[in-house]
Amino acid sequence: MLDVLIKGGDVVDGTGATRVRADVGIKDGRIVQIGAIDAEAAHTIDATGKLVAPGFVDVHTHFDAQVFWDNALTPSPLHGVTTALAGNCGFTVAPLSDDPADAEYLLRMLARVEGMPVETLRSGVPWNWKSTADYLDRIESGGVGINLGFMVGHSAIRRIAMGADATRRESTPDELEAMKRLLHAGLEAGGLGFSTSYARTHNDADGNMVPSRHATTAELIELARVTGAHEGTGLEIIPQVGPFDQWAIDLMVDMSVAAQRPINWNVMVVSQSNMADCQSKLAAGDAARARGGKVVALTMPISFGARLSFSSGFVLDAMPGWETAMHASRDEKLALFSDKSARDALDAQAQSPDNPLRMLADWGSKIIFDVVAPENEQYRGQTVAAIAAAQGRDAWDVLCDIAVADELNTSFGTPTPVETVDDWKARLEVWRDSRAVIGASDAGAHFDLLASFNYATGLLERAVRRHQMLSFEEAIHLMTQVQAELYGLKERGVLREGWHADVIVIDPETVGTDEVAMQFDLPGDEGRLYAGSTGIDHVLVNGVPIVADGVLTDGRGGTVLRSGRDTATPSLV
Repeated sequence: MLDVLIKGGDVVDGTGATRVRADVGIKDGRIVQIGAIDAEAAHTIDATGKLVAPGFVDVHTHFDAQVFWDNALTPSPLHGVTTALAGNCGFTVAPLSDDPADAEYLLRMLARVEGMPVETLRSGVPWNWKSTADYLDRIESGGVGINLGFMVGHSAIRRIAMGADATRRESTPDELEAMKRLLHAGLEAGGLGFSTSYARTHNDADGNMVPSRHATTAELIELARVTGAHEGTGLEIIPQVGPFDQWAIDLMVDMSVAAQRPINWNVMVVSQSNMADCQSKLAAGDAARARGGKVVALTMPISFGARLSFSSGFVLDAMPGWETAMHASRDEKLALFSDKSARDALDAQAQSPDNPLRMLADWGSKIIFDVVAPENEQYRGQTVAAIAAAQGRDAWDVLCDIAVADELNTSFGTPTPVETVDDWKARLEVWRDSRAVIGASDAGAHFDLLASFNYATGLLERAVRRHQMLSFEEAIHLMTQVQAELYGLKERGVLREGWHADVIVIDPETVGTDEVAMQFDLPGDEGRLYAGSTGIDHVLVNGVPIVADGVLTDGRGGTVLRSGRDTATPSLV
């Protein structure tokens, strides 16, 4: 008897091939038959009129902490994700040391760079491991809803190897050897690769550059070389924010060649207006190919509005002159934003022609998303410019006063950009380019800033259903098999007899994302941006239903993926 029979659907197998009407039989976590099936099953799903496809593979998340208080990893499975990779950008919570100061540093760093509330990290994460092996075992023992793999993070191993000096200087030869030992151990335990960051937006809770930003390029290349000594591993990096200098391209190529592994970089946002810049960055893939390496751009397939706040200060702290103010205590910041002369001086720095992120400081264009104070409810959904015009006041003053009334917790930012047909054409050109791959969701991070965890349903809703820019077959291929092959995932990303039963059932007429809104369900009663979906009717992970009729179940069939066991060395072609 089968465990699960999915009956009467159109199978879209993930390869890009045309759909085929077929049943899918599942037993012991594997797909055992695709075709006309008459066998009995313990559970039957009627997929008539629906698509049966492999689950989506999300290669860029930060679920390292969330897995402890939400092992279903919501809302990702509601959007069809069955496999996710965490530990990106060098920001992992393992390994730890015997010194509590190291765990405290990583906690506060993670809160700063990835927008996770400190209280949530303190109360929701046990911090009771030392090695990466201990950490992975701890997660595995608790069960996971979806398959979850982890990179070994540069900033974490640098802090453990160097202590507080990790954010002060270059490493010594002995310290680099200590980092290499930690990386070897993490990869031996099953880490899927090495991740790092040079991004200027990545500063720790004390306002210093995160540990990885203090490394020499030689250090990164040596750590990449270590990665190449382990089967089934890869590399991930944020090399630079904005246009690439030649050193950034050279670094990625050198790392890939040293490891003989693909390296993917985060993140490319594509529109018709920036295609020249995108093509320039994609050329890093050509430089790598010429030297026997592989450089791949991660691209976010949908547009979304960024939500900023003076409370977190993330992204805003990347503006020159704003670092100190955004890293100050809440009381210090409240005093600053309550003082007109002080806040005007801060705005003057933001409006400076020397500010490369000056577009952030177009305060009038910002929309007020979420507020706390009752008197601010009237402003929800309005632009700051409209509020200022109605009051006959300056937009900057209006925004500051609203934020102060909310004790700086006001969520404001840019609306979702209007996406033109030409924008979708440009994106499709990039998606089909072998030098790029769809990803970069950041799920599990930036809880009050970004809502891109819904990229898969967003793409299907907008690009496939609304604009009919590509078929379901191609779209599903671009979010399943492509990502699985980038990381060498064994027997995942395609529906095939004998392969793991990571299967989703999609309603092609209704699939899409719900509206994003704040909900306060994090440990410490903290909030996060959240959205469910429509048209993702069923999600099975290794044959275990985690979503049934669009509703999350108690099923936890996921696997903690281990390099070598669950991955093969990915191709450089």
